[in-house]
Amino acid sequence: MNRKTLVLPAVVGLLAPVLAACGGSDSGSNSGDAIVVGTTDVFTESKEAPAPVDPAYAYDVGTWNILRQTVQTLMIQPRGDGEPEPEAAEKCGFTDTGNERYSCTLREGLKFANGDSITAKDVKFSIDRARSIKADSGVFALLSTIDTVETRGDREVIFHLKTADATFPFKLSTPVAGIVSAKDYEKNKLRDGFAVDGSGPYTLEPEVKGDKLVKAVFTKNPNYKGQLTVKNSKVEMRSFDSADDMGAALEKGDIDLMTRSMTPDQINKLGTATDSDIDLNEMPGLEIRYLAFNTDAPTVKTRAVRQAMAQIINRGELVAKVYGSQAEPLYSLVPATITGHSNSFFNKYGDPSVSKAKSTLTKAGITTPVKLTLHYTTDHYGAATKPEFQVLKKQLNDSGLFDVSIAGATWDKFRPAEKAGDYDVYGMGWFPDFPDADNYLAPFLDKDNFLGSPYTNSQVSNNLIPESRREADRLTASKSLTEIQDIVANDVPVLPLWQGKQYIATRDDITGSEWALNSSSTLQLWELGRGVSG
Repeated sequence: MNRKTLVLPAVVGLLAPVLAACGGSDSGSNSGDAIVVGTTDVFTESKEAPAPVDPAYAYDVGTWNILRQTVQTLMIQPRGDGEPEPEAAEKCGFTDTGNERYSCTLREGLKFANGDSITAKDVKFSIDRARSIKADSGVFALLSTIDTVETRGDREVIFHLKTADATFPFKLSTPVAGIVSAKDYEKNKLRDGFAVDGSGPYTLEPEVKGDKLVKAVFTKNPNYKGQLTVKNSKVEMRSFDSADDMGAALEKGDIDLMTRSMTPDQINKLGTATDSDIDLNEMPGLEIRYLAFNTDAPTVKTRAVRQAMAQIINRGELVAKVYGSQAEPLYSLVPATITGHSNSFFNKYGDPSVSKAKSTLTKAGITTPVKLTLHYTTDHYGAATKPEFQVLKKQLNDSGLFDVSIAGATWDKFRPAEKAGDYDVYGMGWFPDFPDADNYLAPFLDKDNFLGSPYTNSQVSNNLIPESRREADRLTASKSLTEIQDIVANDVPVLPLWQGKQYIATRDDITGSEWALNSSSTLQLWELGRGVSG
């Protein structure tokens, strides 16, 4: 049989599996050995990032996938995507017509994993803590529209917002809004190391070697009370040095499932195999990749340099050479499948053109070739990142207008250097916090943006982003969202490159893998079970 299973959009905002996995119908709940999941995500504690899994600090897809299993939020993104639903809350909703007052009532009998009761005061403590610490990861900006948090009794929490924010329910589903206890987390200080305590579907036992988390053991939390059905009793997540090592472990049966990041060659091989006991699940993805600029750096401070790069880079060739059918060219920060998307970069620059780029640089009085270094991370976005940057280097250098070199660094070095402004041009990926256009624009362009970018545009931050958030109907917000994307295409503080699909490979006795990854690349380990090989 063809082992490739597709999970395709059935209707707008809903993902549903169209082919069943090969495993049996038995969910495997509470039985059998731990389900073992492989990843190439690297989890490192360092001087620059001493608290990698503190909800008030963590802000990358890998650490969030640890927190989503262990720390409960008031709201949660549903199984097949769509509008967020109550999780630790029994009910939530706006209580005014202006989307500025949001109230949640906690479930009765809610407890932390250690058995302590959860009250509204714990929710207020957790939200206020993240807002006051203001970690340099920038994750606190997700809560920037909150003015004050009020509690009424033990179960009601009321959020008074500074301005209308129709996306606020989504923000309450992200780990930065995770509920933690003042017994385990200090009010004004991050919690160092890899310990996590919460009320989510699992508890965590970390295995650490040196400064790295090499294994995370998730055990079903007997005190969990929420909307999720946990279909296994234990899951182990193991971190591998390379996708090849991870793939070899899957083939040998040392792990049951592998996820990000597989190489394009691995995906092609698994997708065409007909005699394997490994299934490949392909899902629509909302991951994007882009180049970012330190717009204060002398080499790229002049807008014409950034515009010339946007005019030269050939996204179609880049995707074809490195990712094939696993990605698509992207002409905006907002993916093509998200309401409010506009092809702003294509509308402005059209097809790649060296002559147009040369004219842009000449008019600005820029001497060519412009000497630049493109920086990338060697271990965070997969093995294909280096070949991708080799193609970008060749495209820019072949124009004769640039003299580009490339330099790679591990994520634990790359991210602090990027935040410190040490890189003029650097490659990043974005896995959305929630599937809305606002989350592809505000984190890059609003105050306290997560890149630490010096770029500002008062029209975007003061008018257009707030305007778009007033509209509960996201189609109605499209006018403001399109204007933001047009400004980005003109100023080029970031340069979008491609939008990718996502994949999970599992041994065929594992059930639920078609639900184990949502469009925001959130691992939903509770969906996995062990069935019958087939």
